[in-house]
Amino acid sequence: MSVNAPSSPAPSGLPVALDRGLVFRAGGRVVTGGAPWAVALFKEAALPHLAALRRAGRTGLSPGTTVGRVLARQLLDRGLAHPVPAPRPGPHPVTVVVPAFGRPAELDRCLASLRGLPVIVVDDGSPDPAPVRAAAEAHGARLVRHAVNRGPAAARNTGLALVRSPLVAFVDSDCRPEDGWLDILVPSFDDPKVAAVAPRIVPAVPLRPTGLLARYEAARSALDLGQGQALVRPGARVGFVPTATLLVRRDMLGDGAFDEDLRLGEDVDLVWRLHDRGLHVRYQPRARVVHTPRLGPRDWARRRHEYGTSAAPLADRHPGRLAPARPSAWNLLTLACVAGGHPRSAVLSTLLATALLRHRLKGTPGATGLSASVVGQGLAADTATLGLALRREWWPLGLLCLGAAHRSRAARLASAAMLAPVVAEWAMRGPALDLGRWTALRCLDDLAYGTGVTASAWRHRSLAPLLPNVRLPFPHRPTARRTPPARRHNGQETSST
Repeated sequence: MSVNAPSSPAPSGLPVALDRGLVFRAGGRVVTGGAPWAVALFKEAALPHLAALRRAGRTGLSPGTTVGRVLARQLLDRGLAHPVPAPRPGPHPVTVVVPAFGRPAELDRCLASLRGLPVIVVDDGSPDPAPVRAAAEAHGARLVRHAVNRGPAAARNTGLALVRSPLVAFVDSDCRPEDGWLDILVPSFDDPKVAAVAPRIVPAVPLRPTGLLARYEAARSALDLGQGQALVRPGARVGFVPTATLLVRRDMLGDGAFDEDLRLGEDVDLVWRLHDRGLHVRYQPRARVVHTPRLGPRDWARRRHEYGTSAAPLADRHPGRLAPARPSAWNLLTLACVAGGHPRSAVLSTLLATALLRHRLKGTPGATGLSASVVGQGLAADTATLGLALRREWWPLGLLCLGAAHRSRAARLASAAMLAPVVAEWAMRGPALDLGRWTALRCLDDLAYGTGVTASAWRHRSLAPLLPNVRLPFPHRPTARRTPPARRHNGQETSST
């Protein structure tokens, strides 16, 4: 277990609220959750402040002491808590950059939703520039044009170079922010570590959609990251946010924020580079942006496929982060025993993993129950992750398993890992689709993305986006680092298991 390094306090007056997904154990001393998921052990000095945050609930509170503010900073840095500043009415120091390629009707609706804001429209080489120019002029937006199409990253960089305001919002031409979006997003920058904040992107479908794909999009849009606020970072529940709409500090981007060699995935690359600099990117779903989805079957599948084609270039820029699965070697052993028809060996493997983790957590309150819980959750999570990889990146193997399920125990186990999470998702979301059609569309969604990944791997002659990253069982226990005496009141220590 390693003690957190000291960090500067959270800003005075910034209210924070604990993440809704936290689980408290041992009288509040042990917490599981965060971004990415971890086990945290708190010192006695932190417990009163944690108890106050728990009582405050979703509204949060502003720590009034240095100890509380230092603890708040550590909670924020680990995704265990989130800032919850009150909405603030404008005007706001924001310039909006809208990349456009054709689709003047969508651009017109987008610009109408941005009324009252300074807007720069970058026409990225539209074949017919006149309608784009007319839409920009009708709404008083500044227009610049690329002579040839250079891609959304280049279009955003062109607009960014013209921005002089402290904040810049990138808004795609098929997006329409709802009223008050900036009132909700801008206060996130009260935390000086926040470099960017993203709203929730919801599809523009009727409340009771009738088309098959419209009903599926209403329940599971590729751009909709859910209702829970999150710290965005690799390996977390929300690993990236799309730049369909993204609000960013101008001075944290430089002149070339987006990698212009990336036609897709440039948003993932930007978010991960900001994270690597020690900055925060936050997802704030209270602000909403409506997006026009592609509901034609061919366009829908093609777009999913295109998303997958960014995998190899991103894997080259961010080694190890695009692995389709990161299973524990212990969990692989347990699953291999089950697939081979040796349930007793599987139980023994699980018990041994629990005992080893219990030894590693020696001295942690409630270590036995915590170890059993962590091992069980890890086994379930790894099984689901392997099933997802079989539906996506490893789709040829997944199809073989489905075809051989009637005659092979291992294939049945793999098929169950593929389909059980889909059924569970259907039960939780309650979409306006029967289970059969939901399962078919969900699997087609993953298959389309997976074919994009394999095409990308083939094109770039790279296996990186296809290879799993197997975690060795319980690496050596790190040496605890003591907090310097002047900052010993920070009150928290964490370890990942």
